[in-house]
Amino acid sequence: MVDDHLLARLETLALIAIGGFAGVNLRFFAIELVPEIPAILLVNVLGSFALGFLVYEAQYTGLVDRTSRIVFTTGFLSSLTTYSTFAVQTAVTAGPSEPVLLITIVAANYGLGFASVLASRSVARRIAGGVEPSASAGGETA
Repeated sequence: MVDDHLLARLETLALIAIGGFAGVNLRFFAIELVPEIPAILLVNVLGSFALGFLVYEAQYTGLVDRTSRIVFTTGFLSSLTTYSTFAVQTAVTAGPSEPVLLITIVAANYGLGFASVLASRSVARRIAGGVEPSASAGGETA
């Protein structure tokens, strides 16, 4: 029995690693297609939307099981989105010499990211049929 539990944990860790690999490569691909500042903004906003959706979906319906949520949130989305690149980009690209660009980058990442989470909540609520979250819906998010 203990071995099965250990194998299940190892499988989850392997899936998180695969998700992380996919997420970081998608971010790299986005940076290759679009200039860096808009690319980082795009992956952060889309990642915020997806993360918000998974969290609210867990509260409203619980259709996505716990392991899948962990793989997507901890693996794929944490590697797709990037606070470190955003922070370095803000400090190096904008820096103190360009305060308007600095404020724009910070406001866009945080503002649009938060708006994406709110939008994903609406989508999850619609999918759930407009019901409020319940304790039986599997409200655990990760």
